[in-house]
Amino acid sequence: MKLVHRIGYYLGGFSLGLIILAFFLNGKKASCSYGPEARVLKNINLKKVDYTNNTAAFIAENNIDTTAINYILYKGDVKFSKSDTKSKPCKTYHIEGLLNDREAVLLVENCKETATLKSITWVNNL
Repeated sequence: MKLVHRIGYYLGGFSLGLIILAFFLNGKKASCSYGPEARVLKNINLKKVDYTNNTAAFIAENNIDTTAINYILYKGDVKFSKSDTKSKPCKTYHIEGLLNDREAVLLVENCKETATLKSITWVNNL
């Protein structure tokens, strides 16, 4: 069998396999969260996020939309060097992102059932 025929069969089978996979995985919430940062953010987003009284007051005082907070919890940068990942039963994560065009730090306590937003602070107090 010629090399051109082999490549043709390979590409035909590969494309058929991709179509079958797309058909079976269509509508499924499949994701590829392999990195530690992506796994932490996904784990937090799967849970109900509670706010402490101080955090709720900070949100109201600074007119922060909770969707902006949810976006940070979805796409923020987890700083593991500043996080407490060894504590039991809840781990505390230091997540950075933009809130109202300012750099903010969210301190999130990630427990088994819920995630609690402990504090929000500005990186640069303007």
